[in-house]
Amino acid sequence: MNDLTTARFVNIGERTNVTGSARFKKLIMADDYETAVEVARQQVENGAQVIDVNMDEGLLDAEQAMTTFLKLIAAEPDIARVPVMIDSSKWDVIEAGVKCVSGKPIINSISMKEGEEAFLDHARKCMDYGAAVVVMAFDETGQADTKDRKVEICKRAYDLLTGIGFPPEDIIFDPNIFAVATGIEEHDRYGLDFIEAVAEIKASCPHAKTSGGLSNLSFSFRGNETVRRAMHSVFLYHAIPAGLDMAIVNAGQLDVYDQIDPELREACEDVILMRRPDATERLIDLAESYKGKSAADEKAAEEWRGWEVRRRLEHALVKGIDAHVVADTEEARQQFDRPIEVIEGPLMDGMNVVGDLFGSGKMFLPQVVKSARVMKKAVAHLIPFIEAEKEAGAKAKGKIVMATVKGDVHDIGKNIVGVVLQCNGYEVIDLGVMVPWSKILAAANENDADMIGLSGLITPSLDEMVTVAEEMKTAGMTMPLLIGGATTSKVHTALRIDPAYDGPVIHVLDASRAVGVASRLLSDTQRDAFVETTASDYAHVRDARAGKGQSELLAIDDARANFYDAYLSDKAAPPLKPGVHVFDDWDLAELREYFDWTPFFRAWELHGTYPKILEDEVVGESARSLKADADAMLDRIVAEKWFTARGVAGLWPCARHGDDVVLHDAEGETHTVLPFLRQQVKKSRERANMCLADFIDPAGDWLGGFAVGIHGIEEHSRRFLAEKDDYSDILLKALADRFAEAFAERLHQHVRTDLWGYAPQEQLTNAALIKEEYRGIRPAPGYPACPDHSLKPILFDLLDAEAHTGISLTENFAMYPTSAVSGFYFGHPEAQYFGVARIGRDQLEDYAARRNVDIATAERWLRPNLD
Repeated sequence: MNDLTTARFVNIGERTNVTGSARFKKLIMADDYETAVEVARQQVENGAQVIDVNMDEGLLDAEQAMTTFLKLIAAEPDIARVPVMIDSSKWDVIEAGVKCVSGKPIINSISMKEGEEAFLDHARKCMDYGAAVVVMAFDETGQADTKDRKVEICKRAYDLLTGIGFPPEDIIFDPNIFAVATGIEEHDRYGLDFIEAVAEIKASCPHAKTSGGLSNLSFSFRGNETVRRAMHSVFLYHAIPAGLDMAIVNAGQLDVYDQIDPELREACEDVILMRRPDATERLIDLAESYKGKSAADEKAAEEWRGWEVRRRLEHALVKGIDAHVVADTEEARQQFDRPIEVIEGPLMDGMNVVGDLFGSGKMFLPQVVKSARVMKKAVAHLIPFIEAEKEAGAKAKGKIVMATVKGDVHDIGKNIVGVVLQCNGYEVIDLGVMVPWSKILAAANENDADMIGLSGLITPSLDEMVTVAEEMKTAGMTMPLLIGGATTSKVHTALRIDPAYDGPVIHVLDASRAVGVASRLLSDTQRDAFVETTASDYAHVRDARAGKGQSELLAIDDARANFYDAYLSDKAAPPLKPGVHVFDDWDLAELREYFDWTPFFRAWELHGTYPKILEDEVVGESARSLKADADAMLDRIVAEKWFTARGVAGLWPCARHGDDVVLHDAEGETHTVLPFLRQQVKKSRERANMCLADFIDPAGDWLGGFAVGIHGIEEHSRRFLAEKDDYSDILLKALADRFAEAFAERLHQHVRTDLWGYAPQEQLTNAALIKEEYRGIRPAPGYPACPDHSLKPILFDLLDAEAHTGISLTENFAMYPTSAVSGFYFGHPEAQYFGVARIGRDQLEDYAARRNVDIATAERWLRPNLD
């Protein structure tokens, strides 16, 4: 970058960082320090004048890795000639590293995140070591994201540091470089705010230096290296004269400013300097031409912008393009006498096309949700004009109150159904999650609703749905009641919910059925026949269950006599590291590598196995588009640390006692009893009636438990919803669920190979992990082998899970945050998953006695497993 590098600007090499370089991380994890040293050498050869070294990885002894690596590069003269920046969030790692550096080190970083006292304590230690220090623009209330906040925090830190005698020339402020051109309006100033803040910081903090992580700037264009290089070079071209002294950057990946394509250079400057309101839109459009597209493709992509406005709005709705929708909606408003006519005319015409395509299987759920985002932004633009004229809104096809019932916090499925209904002209009043029956009924009455929709994911929600139905009957309501959610079924709806209510009760299998069900229920010609057919169908289900079709049950004593006879001498050895282990912040980049993508696509009702689904003749195009959007959001989640992954795992001595697993303390005394359920359905061919306790040795054994949760979802969800962006909100939550499941997978692997250590040589691919080709199982309360959710409080007490992970339980045992997983670890090689299925009255009474609860409570816990 010849014309960018001045005598005073310093390039900080970024590739010797396990959190930023997958290759370097693999080398360090494999103890291949010889090759890792070559990475440092390449950075110096490419122009790095400082080497940033970071070893913060959850499964790495960061202190040992840091000292080992620093000692090795100190012995290489061509590397040791440049200063070292010791980069860690752990102070013991920083101190260990400083002791291995000859010359003046740079410590990265300290901040006022934990208050002034801790900040100054670290600063004094930096002075003791004679180190320069990077100070992040971060205080007790969070990261600085505006110019004023950046300047305010840095000036405050400067005054504190110089007040204790810290040399100002050893202070390096990092005012936070954030991603621009994200499509989010409040991000538009991030580049300009940084540049302007640097100038003010340099003016108000004499002799202090400034720095930043350059790669963050262009994360919106991950995968488009031409655009990213141009953005970095343009940014430095303007930031260096403003006072930027150094930056963490891949020095070999910068372009000469004057040699950048003038059109691209201008577009980058428009974005970074915020020179025009459509800068982001123009750069995004231009960026496509640098991804290998032909001129003809580019021309076709732009051609639709020349169509008349009705056709443009339809195209935008069908394609889910929201970049121009506000301008096009305003143009349409100017052509109509009243703003409501824009909704009733071109917008609804476009949504009707979307509905027809979805109904005919030519369009899929992710595309529909994108269309809804376009529609919401268009309507939001028109609302002030409609209200100004005091018009009534466009008449909806019907009004539906929707809610996730009390005790349940899951809402992805409900939100998807709501979006699909809105796309098809229905008004949806979404009450959210954890909604009591009284609020649901009140909302239905206040809004003169045509029907109520209930959602739930955990089995206790089924009883809450029955309660809502009973209260609707007591209130004399007759409107249709729709039932949906992963734990619901046609059979349960027929057996338990339908008899509790006099009005129509309809189980809706998935979002694709919702519109058809709603339209028939509101049709003058189809309603009666549809309700009668459904009621008859449910009556048939009840008759079949009452008279025949159920498998024979064994007496519980006979089922116990037919236990699974595991070869107990093969049980896992005692753990290498027993007790409770806490993980405060597992690396998101690593967890991303453990994703199982197939359930992600199923959440969007795209059925198929990943990666084959990407080439599917029917849904492949939609799946590829969804995956690209998911990857783009994942890049930002990881780079900007939207989430925090917190977990805990425990390993305890135990023994089997009947169908209970009894946990012992160090003295062998019982302190916790975990009661499990046994299969009672009569088996053929001498198959066992299994219980999880069968995999535990009565003479002494070990059991594990875990809980993992993903925090930080709410802030970004609120932002997306405020922007009328349901698509990004649902995508965010679906990805958070993938992180939680990936964390559960990765932690289980860590338990097998390290904490318990019964499989130290295990080396499985992610595909093999997804297929569960490892030894041991991790059954979760609420799932088939362990169907009782009420075991979660016992597990959480053992782990002190709420204190260690921030995960809490609702009154019905749902975990919050919603992207959370918990369960038990069984290490026996024969341990396997199974379904308890239906149990008899005798086991119910026995279980109630073992739990020391009344029969009614046990019935409520085990309702799905009873006759």
